[in-house]
Amino acid sequence: MDLLDPASVRPAIDGTRGVFHLASPLILQAEDPENELLEPAVKGTLNVLRAAKDCGAGRVVLMSSQAAMLPNPGWPADKVIDEDCWADVELLKKLQIADAVLNPGMVLGPMLTPSVNASLQLLLQLLAGEKLDLDIYIGCVDVRDVAHSLLVLYENPSAQGRHLCLESIERLVDFTNNIADLYPEHRVQRIPEDKQGWVVRAKDPSKKLIGLGVRFTPFDKTIRDTVGCFRSKGHI
Repeated sequence: MDLLDPASVRPAIDGTRGVFHLASPLILQAEDPENELLEPAVKGTLNVLRAAKDCGAGRVVLMSSQAAMLPNPGWPADKVIDEDCWADVELLKKLQIADAVLNPGMVLGPMLTPSVNASLQLLLQLLAGEKLDLDIYIGCVDVRDVAHSLLVLYENPSAQGRHLCLESIERLVDFTNNIADLYPEHRVQRIPEDKQGWVVRAKDPSKKLIGLGVRFTPFDKTIRDTVGCFRSKGHI
C-alpha cells in the first residue's frame, strides 16, 4: 500500500480483526525531514487508524520509538525514563480504537531483510572504528523481543497506551564500552567523555511489558547474535 493514499490503505485492512502498523521510515541523515520522515510517519499512521476504524478492526498495535519520548527537557533529572515521558495523544481517544503503542530503543538482533537498516548500520559503523554521536540513545532491544512484545500487546486487551521496550536503560558510553570489550579485535572507539548525565541507568525498565510476561534477551546474546548474522551475510 501507499501509506499516504487512504484509498490504497483501506483494502489492505478491510476484513481484519486487528492491525500491526510497523512501517515508518528511519533515516538518520534525511535531506528533507518533513517529507521523508514526518509526513509518512504522521499522515501514514492517521490513514491506517482511520481505515482501521472504518473497517471495524478491533485493535491496533502501533510501532513507535523511544525517540518519540526524548528529548524531554521537563523530565526530572533523577528519575528513570518510563512511559510517562511522552505527550498524551488525544486523537486516539477521539478515534475510539483499542490502541497499544510499543516504544523500542535501538533494535538489534539477527536480520531478515536483504539490506542493513539504520539501527544495524550504527553497530556496523562502530565495529568499523567510526565514532558514534547519538545523543538520544538510552538502550537497545532484541528484534525477537520486539516481535514477541507486539504479539503480547495484541493478545492482551488490557494492554493500553505506551509500552517502553528496552532490555535496560544505559548511556552511549556504556554501549560502546561493552562492544569494545566483547570485540577487542575490532577498532571500536570508546567515548572519552560521558555527555548523557541526564540518563538514569536502570535494569528491567520495561515493567509494563514484563508484567505481561515478556522476558528480554540479555545484551551480550543480542550483540553476539547480531554480529554472527553480519558475518554470515558478509557484512563484516
